[in-house]
Amino acid sequence: MRGTWLIFQRETKQYFTSPLAYLIAFAFLIITGLIFNNDLTLSVDVKPANPAAVPNFLSFGMIFFAPILTMRLLAEESREGTLELLLTAPVRDNDIVFGKFLSAWFYYSVLLALTFSYQFILISITSPDLGHAISAYIGIWLYGGATIAVGLLFSSLTENQVVAAFLSGTTLLFLWLGNIAGQVITDIEMARIVRTLSLQGHFATSFGQGLVRAEDIVYYAGLMAVMLFITIRIVESHRWR
Repeated sequence: MRGTWLIFQRETKQYFTSPLAYLIAFAFLIITGLIFNNDLTLSVDVKPANPAAVPNFLSFGMIFFAPILTMRLLAEESREGTLELLLTAPVRDNDIVFGKFLSAWFYYSVLLALTFSYQFILISITSPDLGHAISAYIGIWLYGGATIAVGLLFSSLTENQVVAAFLSGTTLLFLWLGNIAGQVITDIEMARIVRTLSLQGHFATSFGQGLVRAEDIVYYAGLMAVMLFITIRIVESHRWR
């Protein structure tokens, strides 16, 4: 656990001292702010304000943000040769992976928490369903953790950050499209399986609608566990190269 904490501190410090991280935060907050402002404008005379507008957008937006957040985590270490140094340090392989994963998830959590301030703006104007908002934010927090775990896996497979971002983004897009594919597949059982495996299928009809279901929590937690397990095995393989 001490090793995980040391890696977490190291990576978190890099996030909050890197100009790129602040550019990512700027883009993240600008885009979510525009989404919120657009929804608020429509609520004047078109429809009620949606307290889950930002989480709903992020269920698609994380296809792009997660690869950017994770592409350097292990790929850069491999390219610069510092991964070998980490492997000889008094930390275990799972400490390296967990520490890097938790630092990226923490950075994402900070950005997500900042967008929750939009709910206070809604409260000052109208009476939003805070239960719906909290459910959506819990869901997109878990959703974000799952996408970050996928991104970390691909960052461990290559030394090229751009390739890592492309591969993880493509994979996340397919996992997101599974929900749409499940709606057009005529075979009911196959459609159910495809939607069960999709990221969006466990958010749009539950968290995004104000519902918290155990099966959806298990899905995101399970996806994180599987991705991290594979990543640990890949990092371990570097010891034998």
